[in-house]
Amino acid sequence: MDRMIFTALNALHNMRDTRVMQAQNLANQNVPGFRADLPNEGSTSFLEAMGSETTRAFQLEMGKSGFSDEAGFLSPTGEAMDIAIADQGYFYIQPENGDPALSRRGDLRQGADGVLRDGAGNALLDTALAPIALPPHRSVTINEVGEIWIEPVGGAPGATQLAATIATVIPDNSVRLSKSEDANIRNLDGDLPPPNQGGKVLQGVLEGSNVNTINELIMQIENQRSFEFGVQLVTTAKELDEAGARLLRMPEG
Repeated sequence: MDRMIFTALNALHNMRDTRVMQAQNLANQNVPGFRADLPNEGSTSFLEAMGSETTRAFQLEMGKSGFSDEAGFLSPTGEAMDIAIADQGYFYIQPENGDPALSRRGDLRQGADGVLRDGAGNALLDTALAPIALPPHRSVTINEVGEIWIEPVGGAPGATQLAATIATVIPDNSVRLSKSEDANIRNLDGDLPPPNQGGKVLQGVLEGSNVNTINELIMQIENQRSFEFGVQLVTTAKELDEAGARLLRMPEG
């Protein structure tokens, strides 16, 4: 009977992790360029006791969880500092605390120090993986290869100069990406693939989150029903155990 209870409790534990993932996705459904987290299926392990395996099997999470690499909806904004990558590819960013990472977020703003940062405060990096800082300018144009051309203040009207080139990459199929503990995208080993300028940069366009809100809500309903079934299973096991104990009880009187 205890095997039945432990199996149900293991299922409830995994459903709790799924609910945390779903809450994370729904909380970030309006964050530009957010990549939806995927459940970690894990693997089955057998409990060991007295140096040998028992018949109790548990599903345990193994390794890092994945994320959906589907492109989000592209919305034209007309803002010069809003950029997006068409189809596949990533920008390079430097978080305020942490190592460089990959990102699809393109809601850029220029700080007082001239550095371009996204809405989360991450600095956008150039092909040398250095933060991009723009000098004072009257206008800015970003082409498809990521080159940033500005019309500098004090220059001749209409004269432009190349200020920086946004680093982009389309990783090889052999590269396995995952989200680190800070929720930023990196290789499984924590490194980054070198820039190959494979991403097509769009100016005046912002990519939304790729979270499918309807699917997430449906999954939450199904998960809640499974959770209630697991609790009911524990209750049923308790009732069966009590009934068995009554049958084994010595007759009274």
